[in-house]
Amino acid sequence: MRFLLNTCRAYSTSFSVVPRYRITQLGRVGQIENARQVFDELPNKTVDSWNSIIAGYFQNNQPDEALLLFKKMPEKNIVSWNGLISGYIKNGMVSEAREVFDKMPERNVVSWTAMIRGYVQEGMTGEAVSLFWLMPEKNVVSWTVMLGGLIQEGRIDEARRLYDMMPEKDVVARTNMMAGYCKEGRLSDAREIFDEMPWRNVVAWTTMITGYVQNNRVDVARKLFEVMPVKNEVSWTAMLMGYTQCGRIEAALELFEAMPMKSVVTGNALILGFGQNGEVAKARRVFDQMMVKDDATWSAVIKVYERKGFELKALDLFILMQKEGIRPKFPSLITILSVCASLASLDHGRQVHAQLVRSRFDEAVYVSSVLLTMYIKCGDLPKAKLVFDKFSSKDIVMWNSMISGYAQHGLGEEALKIFQSMFSTGMVPDDVTFVGVLTACNYTGKFKEGLDIFESMKSKYMVEPKTEHYACMVDLLGRAGKINEAVNIIEKMPMEADAAVWGSLLGACRTHAKLDLAEVAAKKLLVIEPENAGPYILLSNIYASQGKWNDVAELRKNMRARSVKKSPGSSWIEVEKRVHVFTTGDIRAHPEHSMIMKMLEKLDVLLREAGYNPDGNFVLHDVDEEEKLYSLRYHSEKLAVAYGLLKVPKEIPIRVMKNLRVCGDCHTAIKLIAKVTEREIILRDANRFHHFKDGICSCRDYW
Repeated sequence: MRFLLNTCRAYSTSFSVVPRYRITQLGRVGQIENARQVFDELPNKTVDSWNSIIAGYFQNNQPDEALLLFKKMPEKNIVSWNGLISGYIKNGMVSEAREVFDKMPERNVVSWTAMIRGYVQEGMTGEAVSLFWLMPEKNVVSWTVMLGGLIQEGRIDEARRLYDMMPEKDVVARTNMMAGYCKEGRLSDAREIFDEMPWRNVVAWTTMITGYVQNNRVDVARKLFEVMPVKNEVSWTAMLMGYTQCGRIEAALELFEAMPMKSVVTGNALILGFGQNGEVAKARRVFDQMMVKDDATWSAVIKVYERKGFELKALDLFILMQKEGIRPKFPSLITILSVCASLASLDHGRQVHAQLVRSRFDEAVYVSSVLLTMYIKCGDLPKAKLVFDKFSSKDIVMWNSMISGYAQHGLGEEALKIFQSMFSTGMVPDDVTFVGVLTACNYTGKFKEGLDIFESMKSKYMVEPKTEHYACMVDLLGRAGKINEAVNIIEKMPMEADAAVWGSLLGACRTHAKLDLAEVAAKKLLVIEPENAGPYILLSNIYASQGKWNDVAELRKNMRARSVKKSPGSSWIEVEKRVHVFTTGDIRAHPEHSMIMKMLEKLDVLLREAGYNPDGNFVLHDVDEEEKLYSLRYHSEKLAVAYGLLKVPKEIPIRVMKNLRVCGDCHTAIKLIAKVTEREIILRDANRFHHFKDGICSCRDYW
């Protein structure tokens, strides 16, 4: 919320001539051609009619046409000259306005004030001050305009000296001075002016309340609010937003319910306030109760859903918004692009992209970065590369996104090529760049290249390695079977190793059967992330593989005591612009579960004919073999793939997303499914992308 300085005053004139009034009205609503037609058809054109049509051209941003007409005027009065100055100022042409001011035959107080206002609006306060002191006579408007200019520039003490010199102080001048003090945090000075005001209007009261709110004095603001003689929509909004900004949402809701007129602005503020406090259901309730909604209302709820992890609800609301005929504006489109990226909703992402192109928003570097991220996360790398190549003035975010995108898709060579291309443009890599490059080397088994790049970070590129870079190196060394070297790197780290570093070592030790060291890494993880179920499960499997059943029991006891639970696996797929979510073992939750079951049975036959037999890459010692096989069969990614085979046309890749890392059995199964069904399947798990085709995965079984 900003403090508004009232530097303009309205002058009312009664039009007695209907054509002249018609010219003015048409000009104000943008119909300048029709206004010109009315003007041209006038048999006798008065000075006032000339002034009206010239003002109309200025209002419609056609100053050249206005000047041509001004030069054609058979006679001009001081209103004509003042209109020319004001017109130029409205179009930001202060130099042209000054030229007219200097050569006009006579000036009145309106001429001087208009010119000073022009300087103030353009931030040329020094010129405004100089001209102000040259004025032969000043009225209360002149003083107020100059006062507003000084306050606007933060010259509050000069403004106060000018304020004290004013021969007449009306409510506008006093309110402006008060607003200036509030903006600077000088509430006692502001309150002194407020208390001395002989008469206060609703703007003065609201300004003082807003001052308290903006300076975190909400309780004082509320006391003043309670004794206001008359409150308007702005007053209620200022007070309510004070509560939302300081997190007192229940007080805001109480005030909202007491409001005699519930404005859209206050409803929007309350929605965002509830969202920031994590009370998503209450935010939606306010939205549903609002009789009038604007684009900002819809955008606010969509933003709340997106920030709090309710992407599906955000997408559903976006679809409803369009059905209701509300045309989404820029904030809504950007938010929903992030949602599309999270859900990998490619169809909706393409739709939003088209809307951004139509509105010419896609030409901004920030928008291009968001689009690039969306296409990468949706698994459409060719389209992401088109967006990347189309934008000439790329920033570091775009370069990093493209490098990371190729890395996540297992295309290490392409990632390294983009990395090398950065230097030809003069772009300097940052720490995020190297995370992407090292990840690319890691995911594609480029051990030597990764080691060389890591060692050159500080010496060649002047980038200090961080924990995430060390985690990449531990993972890279671990994948290459160089466990001792990975341990040496951890020991030599200049900072404390975090969960990512120990997690990388744990994965490597488990892969290469270094169980004693894996136990050390797992215990480190339990200390760093005691609420994360992953280390417990891995450590339990390690103990079980060594027959340490007492340790397994003790570990599970600790899990129960700390209420640690494994996150349920869920996967989703977009079909015909609708996202279908599947949870491991819960096939009957889907309305078309019988069709999916039949497809799974068909796949079982095809896979067994191809020699597939689930080997259980992870150990589940608390279930019997039959239950284990059932669990594997109904893993969420398999359910989503089966549904994709039923619904996605053969020529289109099946795109599936999973919230966790894909398990070994499902990875093997989906490779074979892609082969026996002759389909391309793209799976995005918690770590990376897997492109399955002809029985091969793009990760080359590195994941």
